Amino acid sequence: MTRYLFGRLLGVVQTLVLASILAFVVLRVVPGDPARLIAGPLADKSTVNAVREQLGLNQNIVQQYLHYITGFVSGDWGFSYSAGQSVAGLFAQKLPATLELALFAFVIAVVGAIVFATFASYRPSVFSGVSKGLSLIGLGTPQFWLSLVLLLVFSSALGVFPGPSGRLSSYLTPPPTITGLYTVDSLLTGNLVDFSDALAHLVLPAFALAFLPWAFLTRLLTANLTESATAPYTVVVRSKGVSPWLTHIRHVLHNGLLPTIASSGLVFASLITGSVLVEETFDWPGIGQILVLAIQRQDFAVVQAFVLLSAVLYTILNLVVDIVSGGVDPRLRLTGATR
Repeated sequence: MTRYLFGRLLGVVQTLVLASILAFVVLRVVPGDPARLIAGPLADKSTVNAVREQLGLNQNIVQQYLHYITGFVSGDWGFSYSAGQSVAGLFAQKLPATLELALFAFVIAVVGAIVFATFASYRPSVFSGVSKGLSLIGLGTPQFWLSLVLLLVFSSALGVFPGPSGRLSSYLTPPPTITGLYTVDSLLTGNLVDFSDALAHLVLPAFALAFLPWAFLTRLLTANLTESATAPYTVVVRSKGVSPWLTHIRHVLHNGLLPTIASSGLVFASLITGSVLVEETFDWPGIGQILVLAIQRQDFAVVQAFVLLSAVLYTILNLVVDIVSGGVDPRLRLTGATR
């Protein structure tokens, strides 16, 4: 197990180093001068040079990279000129909204995938066609297009859910900050009015964000459950007189979930880092909005921090999933230790 963990940690370090270099280099080859954008089109050359010196852009590329890495590790992620505040403070302010949206989308995707895949593998002739058709639609549907359709149908036409108005209606006061998640904080403070309104604002963007990962997990889990349903251990259990449904839930589902567990960590990370288009469509005040603005204005500090934080999130979740999977299935530990 020690060798297994050491190999995974080494892979984490390598991934983070490569991600930091990629983020650093790509942003600096993009056309445009961030110092000119910050100083303004009417600023003279001396002012632009002063801004460039303040940003450290007058240093050589190695010095800029070392400054970038040491600052990130120490918690100094720079100053966002597009938002007018520190990057760390900006992320701390916007992260709860993105995290709440990602958590709800993750629950919808995972629970929905388990339900659809379980029935599709238990009664293939009845449910598999519906499950396969919906999952194919989910894999081929752009999130921004689905977001617009949901808004047109359920908000504009039917009026069932609120439109793109953020996390809470304008006439309500946000609950006291405990976790930063409006639904959780309103429940903890007993404010059911805020809870119901925050939940109503969450439904459409969470579903739009969850549809693609739901389709992926449903296809993956259905294939694994179908294979497990015909495995020798399933036949042995059935030969002992255990009912088909009980066998499917206790044994087939249990053994077929392992690949889904391995993929769920990356799915959750993708929901956090890939919600930009959904947040823009629903006017959701999360990290996606500030990232779009930062890219437009070449705000290096915000984009670099986002890319590196995304890499950290992906690698940490992948490491956790590897450890959990290795604990559940000893074969994975043995495989990892022999590499």
